Amino acid sequence: MRYITYLAIGIFFGIIMFKSEAASWFRIYEMFQFGSFHMYGIIGSALVLGIIGVQIIKRKKIKPLDGSEMSLKPKDKSVARYLIGGIIFGLGWALAGACPGPMYVLAGAGYVSILVVIFGAVAGTFLYGLVKGRLPH
Repeated sequence: MRYITYLAIGIFFGIIMFKSEAASWFRIYEMFQFGSFHMYGIIGSALVLGIIGVQIIKRKKIKPLDGSEMSLKPKDKSVARYLIGGIIFGLGWALAGACPGPMYVLAGAGYVSILVVIFGAVAGTFLYGLVKGRLPH
């Protein structure tokens, strides 16, 4: 039952991403060219809703679907790790024309060429897992 709930939430998220054109390569390109407010509005509203949602979860002590205790621990603060990670993520986003969420939305919408990007993302994640122990954290 839990997996059906996750699947339903994911499908709903995918439909919203596709219909709002957040998965559109043109909209992403337009954002990096500072040509439109569209994507910044979507990202900004997601950020605000995320902050509000996390605060509600913390204050009302809401539990996950499996009933376990919610674990929201603060991350270690470090300028270098967020700067370098953000640059790598942003370059990948700009080169591929899609961030991780919309990649799967585009695959579901029938854009077969995005499978190359998904393969690259999975391979990059696997590579990071191999070298993670040797990187400064």
